[in-house]
Amino acid sequence: MMTHAQDINSEEETRLEIHIQARLSGRVRGLRVVRRGNGFVLQGHTPTYYAKQLVLQAAMQATALPILADEIEVGYTEEERQMGCD
Repeated sequence: MMTHAQDINSEEETRLEIHIQARLSGRVRGLRVVRRGNGFVLQGHTPTYYAKQLVLQAAMQATALPILADEIEVGYTEEERQMGCD
């Protein structure tokens, strides 16, 4: 069973994920915002470093909490590479 504090964290994580996705128009896949202590961790996958920078900017604008870790991977997935080669 979730506690009230976990509910608040989950709501905040979801709000940040929605904000970032709206700003990036789907340029990041598998986006997750994970609250850790007094900050948060960004996770996901994006094809370019530019899109990764946009994720960081959107997150910093949406909250005053610090980004403790940026675990966003840059590059194309195998499926995306195969689609591009056809």
